[in-house]
Amino acid sequence: MAERQEGQEGQGNEEVQQEADRHGTSVPGDAKYVAELEQLQKVDFALVELTLYLDTHPYDMQALQQFNQLTQQRMQMAHAFEIKYGPLLQFGHSFSRFPWQWSQSPWPWQV
Repeated sequence: MAERQEGQEGQGNEEVQQEADRHGTSVPGDAKYVAELEQLQKVDFALVELTLYLDTHPYDMQALQQFNQLTQQRMQMAHAFEIKYGPLLQFGHSFSRFPWQWSQSPWPWQV
């Protein structure tokens, strides 16, 4: 684990991307990872905005339907992301594969 962290910390984003491209994979911190994380953040932003709107307009059926659709989409996106890169949330909100993945960086908030 320490070797993995030290090796990745010493690499720039271009080197990480080149390594991922060579292996046909995506690794935390590469361009594909960042793009997928950004898509999740966009959905999260929309969900926050809809939550605030629905707090003041609880009978807006169209907004509620949009909220539920985005919630389902976000759950699917987050599940796919976590399978590829590891957990997004802590305290029982995300599963971890073996070995414990929280000790591996970068974490989503470090990108």
